[in-house]
Amino acid sequence: MITEPLPYTLDVRKAAVRGVEVSGVLRPPKLRYYRELLADDAGSIRAVLAFSRDEENRYLIHIVTDAEGLVICQRCLEPMPMQLHTDNLLAVVWNNEQASHLPRHLDPLIVAEDEDCSLWRLVEEELMLGLPQFNYHNTQDCKQRLARFTQPQPEEGQRERKPNPFNVLENLKPGKRS
Repeated sequence: MITEPLPYTLDVRKAAVRGVEVSGVLRPPKLRYYRELLADDAGSIRAVLAFSRDEENRYLIHIVTDAEGLVICQRCLEPMPMQLHTDNLLAVVWNNEQASHLPRHLDPLIVAEDEDCSLWRLVEEELMLGLPQFNYHNTQDCKQRLARFTQPQPEEGQRERKPNPFNVLENLKPGKRS
């Protein structure tokens, strides 16, 4: 079980040359944009990043994340638990032109030549891409939750009798005298 915090940045090219593997945990509040998609700050994120080079000397990152947290059910608007797993292979490139020449099985990660890569941002982007568009409890759970908000209508005899404001118009009908 991974318990160490994930490093914030890393020179991914040096890590790929050395064949480094980095792993760690993060809390949702550390990832601002991902946190906004959750119901609260609870949960944890585990990430494993394996750096390598392929036969064409491309710098690669195999990133695997596992996250737990609470999201809002779009049907009943109540919090619900969420488990998210992502597994992706990225190729580190310097610009869009290099990214356009990558094979289809590789997703590009554009990193400036003289900068370290933010591992936290990388994990955050993977999680956001891996989230489902909509979150729902199973139908039966939502029906039970929604049933709390629906109450039976009062019976006919229990309803208050309010005067109909249009009864005044009844007296204005031709041939009707009061």
